[in-house]
Amino acid sequence: MRPIIFSDFDGTIAQVDVTDAMLNEFAEPEWQNVEEEWLAGRIGSRECLRRQMALVRASANDLNALIDSVPLDPGFAAFLRWTREQRLPFYVVSDGFDYVIRRILRRCGAEGELLNGSHLFASSMRVEGTRVKVDFPHGPAPCAHGCATCKPEVIRRLDAGHSPVIFIGDGLSDRFAVETADVVFAKDKLLAYCRDRSIGATPFSTFADIKSDLQLRVGTDAGVPADRTRQQPALIGALDE
Repeated sequence: MRPIIFSDFDGTIAQVDVTDAMLNEFAEPEWQNVEEEWLAGRIGSRECLRRQMALVRASANDLNALIDSVPLDPGFAAFLRWTREQRLPFYVVSDGFDYVIRRILRRCGAEGELLNGSHLFASSMRVEGTRVKVDFPHGPAPCAHGCATCKPEVIRRLDAGHSPVIFIGDGLSDRFAVETADVVFAKDKLLAYCRDRSIGATPFSTFADIKSDLQLRVGTDAGVPADRTRQQPALIGALDE
């Protein structure tokens, strides 16, 4: 069967976490206290982001200037073109914000499905004066983890159990998604998380590495084989990292 591909955005497609960059630049210092609550497992990412973004004071021009300075993974544009050529479904699933993601993806030639919302699942953001308003259209209730975007739910809904699921990510917000995937490409904190819990994951540095790996597999009649059996997601709790 042909694979279906899901990718995180912040720290994965974008080389930095854009939300953290906005908070560092424009938020009141209390945002760091909220971050500690999330890292300790006392709150989910939805509550964390809602409280943090309420502390941001910036105009649309200020935010756009920061967003436009964010570097993209150097291999992502070529990877995206390759998925189109191979007719492989590609989705972005992110706790980050659609306003940010769309603006950055336009730089690498993304269009259509990735920009109109049918292949982009993220938190919602709009700027009103110097305040940022957020919403979470893909964080269904009940959600055991309180995620801003429930990545496992999005993956299950789109996969429907028919295709090998590939997930690409870098951070702790991806830890529930990897247990819903068949093949995982991971780096940084997500790679450490997978190794600590004996979850099969292929390390990568850039999307060029992922493209090279998948090119060897996709051309076969069997498609992309699963590297491991899917596991049930763990419940939210205090993190070791």
